[in-house]
Amino acid sequence: MEKVVLVTGASAGIGKATALELIRAGHIVYGAARRVPKMDDIRAAGGHALALDARRPEDLERVVAAVIEEQGRIDVLVNNAGTVLHGAAEDIPIDLARDQFEVNVFAPARLTQLVLPYMREQGSGTIVNVSSIGGEIALPLGCWYYATKHALEAYSDSLRMEVEPFGIDVVIIQPGIIKTEFEDRTAQDLREISGATAYGKMAEAMARRAETQLGENSQGSDPGVVATAIRQAVEAGKPETRYAVGWTADQLLELNRTLPDREFDKLVMNAAK
Repeated sequence: MEKVVLVTGASAGIGKATALELIRAGHIVYGAARRVPKMDDIRAAGGHALALDARRPEDLERVVAAVIEEQGRIDVLVNNAGTVLHGAAEDIPIDLARDQFEVNVFAPARLTQLVLPYMREQGSGTIVNVSSIGGEIALPLGCWYYATKHALEAYSDSLRMEVEPFGIDVVIIQPGIIKTEFEDRTAQDLREISGATAYGKMAEAMARRAETQLGENSQGSDPGVVATAIRQAVEAGKPETRYAVGWTADQLLELNRTLPDREFDKLVMNAAK
């Protein structure tokens, strides 16, 4: 069945892969992102591209209004847009922490508020929130990113129970390590924010690790594996509540769920050396 889908953060990585996967599956797809020219391939594939800065409330309202005006409905919202910041909790300016929450939590929450009236009216819909394995685990020097993903998952769990009576599903996607540009600034952020502080030794060790294991240099999975999971959730009669997908996702989540906290901490810190 053809569905009308809005995908945020569609200019690269998981968002772009998801938009293209859903277009190939025969759905009507609107990609939304700040870098509109980066979505030319979505247009070429038969989709639509909309300008969206997740930090601007008026952009969120305009994008949803545009989809409704053109299609008369919205069946699926994929909240994928996000940002990441690395550095010690003591070192990161609180303004930057607030920005993490603005993009990773409050923007998807506002988009959800905007689409829910239409989904309730039609008696169906799917909200897909792209979290991370960081929605359950936490690693050093990434506290605010992990805090946003933990918050997004708690929000999603509560939302799922609220909207189920209206025929609306809420799905959490938990990618592991994925080859995208999302982590390209990790090493730079670590050095700029914490490289010259009391956490400098740890920051430098993790920066070096990031240079060899994250982004395009990583052993991570292709974004397409996440896009496939999202398509399966969108097309399922009754989707799972969580999809862990990609390199190390299941393994790390299982370790976190089974090991005592201090044992997990020790494992992480040994790997970070």
